[in-house]
Parts: sequence; C-alpha cells; structure tokens
Amino acid sequence: MLELKNITFSAENGVQDTKDILNGVSLTAEDGKFIVITGPNGGGKSTLAKIIAGIEQPTGGSILFNGTDITNLSITERARMGVAFAFQQPVRFKGLTVSDLVSLAAGHPLERGELCEHLTEVGLCARDYIDRDVNASLSGGEIKRIEIAMAMVRKAPLTIFDEPEAGIDLWSFNHLIEVFQKLRRETHGSIVIISHQERILDIADEIIVLAQGRIAAQGTKEEVLPTLLATGSSCAFCTGHDKAPEN
Repeated sequence: MLELKNITFSAENGVQDTKDILNGVSLTAEDGKFIVITGPNGGGKSTLAKIIAGIEQPTGGSILFNGTDITNLSITERARMGVAFAFQQPVRFKGLTVSDLVSLAAGHPLERGELCEHLTEVGLCARDYIDRDVNASLSGGEIKRIEIAMAMVRKAPLTIFDEPEAGIDLWSFNHLIEVFQKLRRETHGSIVIISHQERILDIADEIIVLAQGRIAAQGTKEEVLPTLLATGSSCAFCTGHDKAPEN
C-alpha cells in the first residue's frame, strides 16, 4: 500500500523566487486498486508521479510504502522494494536489445516464445523487435509500448504510468486499454496512472483530480467522472471529453 502524507514540492522560478508545485497532497493507494490521477496541465500530476518513484524529492511531507518510510530513498532503492515507473517519454539504452530490456524487467532470461507473447500484447510484431537495439531507430510510440511490456512482465507491487497514451496511435491505444485491464486482473498490487483519457478513467477504481497542486476531487469513477465530462461546467479541473490519439 502507498500512502502520501501532506506532500509539498517547490521548484526554483527564477534567480531567487520559488514556485509551489504541490501543496499538501495526501492520498492512499490500497493494494489491488487501479487509480487514475487527472487534472489540468500544470496541476502537478507528473511531478507527483516522479516524487512517488523517487526521481524528485518532496520539499515536505512523507511517503510510506507497505508501512516503510521511503521519503528519502533513491529511485534504485524504491525499485528494489517493488516500485516501478513508466516514463511519459521513455529513455533509450544504447547497446541493449528489446529482448535484454524485457528480460531485465522480468528478473530472469525469457524464452523467445514468452518474449513474443509479451510484445504481441502491446501491438508489436515480435520477430521484428526482439533483437532490435533500443536506440534512435525506434519511434516514441514503439519505445513506449516496449516499456509497457516491461511493466507487464515485472508485475511490481506498485506500478506508476505517466501518461502512457502519449505518442501512441489509435490502434495501439485500443490495445493499451486491454493491456491495463489484464494488468489489473493479474497484479495484486497498486496501479497508478497519470492520464486525461476518458477510456482510461473509465476503468479506474478511483479517480483523483489534481489542480493547482492540490487534490480538487477524489472518489470512484461514478462519483468523479460525470463532473469531469460535464459540458459547460465551471469547475476548475474539468478535463473535457475524451480525445483519442490520432491515427
């Protein structure tokens, strides 16, 4: 279980000024829950995801994972404890193949058949990718799907996805929903996704709306989603209707 207690984060905004990005964010992600964090751009969503993963350190507050305070632990230490993070813009690893990366995520060498199965699930023709280097020859959408395959094989107690739909074409996005539904069925830990997409919001157990660095709304999808999709609403955190990735 993940617990955030009164998380604050400030960043430099000029030579002497600082800007408050997060202001007292507290939330709990229970085991087995599928949680989507949404809200307007600049509301602090990606910053919060990075703080949970250990990429950024909070200015104040504490983070507990399965009862252990991990506030000051590095991203490597958190990963060893079972915190997985999928970047909005995945990094590339020169000298490693797709097979290498997926096997590393699994924690052991995978048979070719297993690799093919996992790559096929994220919409990649396995025979064309298994032995490819993870370099600039791969598009942003391809590397994103490979990273999602890595998250699937790892099955970490806590997996965080930062806007997984970014750079994904429409066909792959449709399969992405199926991937998340499968991950939800097979993973007993928590899944936290940063997303604006209605179809991802629609499969959430809980939706958290983050606006201006604070939690503006929180509840089940039945409670929160209608407000987010309301046309002509004056709410400060509405995301609008679903805009699926372009073909």
